[in-house]
Amino acid sequence: MTDTNITTPALTADPEVAAATAQFLTPVVHKMQALVVNGKQAHWNVRGSNFIAIHELLDSVVEHAQEYADTAAERIVALGLPIDSRVSAIAEKTTTAVPAGFAQWRDEIRAIVSDIDAALVDLQAAIDGLDEVDLSSQDVAIEIKRGVDKDRWFLLAHLAE
Repeated sequence: MTDTNITTPALTADPEVAAATAQFLTPVVHKMQALVVNGKQAHWNVRGSNFIAIHELLDSVVEHAQEYADTAAERIVALGLPIDSRVSAIAEKTTTAVPAGFAQWRDEIRAIVSDIDAALVDLQAAIDGLDEVDLSSQDVAIEIKRGVDKDRWFLLAHLAE
């Protein structure tokens, strides 16, 4: 009996394009997946007078981050390369400012914005680096950055005085 399952897909793009795309989008996947986990941590532990608004907003940020991670990861896989976004890989490649326990809503917002700012560095690197490599992949990074910028704005609006 012949095994017809293919475990390593053929590259659908030039191998150099696929590798470069993975190089730029993998950190984006990792940061977005970390934002999912850390955003939920903040969501569960936020405290203070602005609790409900921040609690619900963090759910939105988490939902968006999951969508962005999926979009970036699927672009890599569509080009024929695998992505490692297991929890251990995420923990190894990212850090967070989100505290382990209860925190006041202002502190939770600042922590999540700090995590978003770290992700924005990787997103800008992807946008810049993919300009000469693969415009479709660059579009993915631009789309994600646009959404992350908006989530950051929504969070920071709560801190405005």
